[in-house]
Amino acid sequence: MQHNLKITIDKSGANTSGIETYNDDEGTDIEIRQNKYLNNIIEQDHRPIKQLCRATLGFKRFRTATITIGGFESMRIIRKRQIRAEGKTSAEIFYSLAE
Repeated sequence: MQHNLKITIDKSGANTSGIETYNDDEGTDIEIRQNKYLNNIIEQDHRPIKQLCRATLGFKRFRTATITIGGFESMRIIRKRQIRAEGKTSAEIFYSLAE
């Protein structure tokens, strides 16, 4: 069973060419959606995370950076309601994940 895959990329010609070549070589049908300012959208979404990281004055170890940034990302996902948990507050969702 073949899935109808869609991929969103910026207006880079190299990315488009690579995906089209892959489609031809592998016989797949990946639909390409292009957004000229995709990188800007991603950077805007991560701005609060960057601000939180800057406020921590850097990290001493990679492991602690990974854990801390993972927590920041989790809280943003919960706050933006990108996780399914109807009828629960953000705090209830967070505590249910921590169990």
